Amino acid sequence: MTWSLQKASMWKRISAFLFDGIVLGVVVVLLGWAMSAALGYDRYYREVEDAYARYAQAYGVNFNLSLSEYESLSEAESSALNAAYAALDADESAVYAYNMLISLTLLILSLSVLSGLLLMDFAVPLLLGNGQTLGKKIFGLGLMRCDGVRVNAVTMFVRTLLGKYALETMIPLLIVIMIFLGVIGVIGPVILGLILLMQLGLVAFSARRTAIHDLLASTVEVDLPSQRIFPTREDMIAFKQKAHAEKVSQRTYP
Repeated sequence: MTWSLQKASMWKRISAFLFDGIVLGVVVVLLGWAMSAALGYDRYYREVEDAYARYAQAYGVNFNLSLSEYESLSEAESSALNAAYAALDADESAVYAYNMLISLTLLILSLSVLSGLLLMDFAVPLLLGNGQTLGKKIFGLGLMRCDGVRVNAVTMFVRTLLGKYALETMIPLLIVIMIFLGVIGVIGPVILGLILLMQLGLVAFSARRTAIHDLLASTVEVDLPSQRIFPTREDMIAFKQKAHAEKVSQRTYP
């Protein structure tokens, strides 16, 4: 009587990951659309667009300039553009709409991603059992703790919330947004690069070849049809004790 780890093949893991990623993306987009409609996102977006169009026409400028186009402006054109920005900054309603647009973007993004992950990577695996997402179900994969015990709600919550949501999704997304808005310097790309290198290193070179979320939750993806998973830690201990006793009983002594 023996027990061994039957790890899922890399190709099956990649296939399940891609399938789950597509499904999650659709769910997040639908949730984001519903939230934006409920919170009036489009109204603030139109107000900001109207404000930019109004001041662009009033001052005869174009706000959508590339860096090379901006550097090629004459002194008079540059002064007119600065005056248009100053007038725009002094418009309280436009500033309020812009701030609301940024706040709602971050709120909708974070809540839609969180809701999508909790649904597809927490609720569905608990419903299907053995940590199976839809992708894992299709490709015959499962999830268990590294000691061979079945995953529970606490394990899945840590894996989903701390691993997938916080470290692997929201931190990179927020850094990208801050880079786009120009509110973070070189430290942003450095952090993104470190997270990417850590993820690739864990998947490609670590002993268990698991991602950050699996490392945090002490879980491993396995080939479910061939893997024995213990319902509880007590069952795992009892099995190992019985296996040890059988091994001892089969020893021959001189």
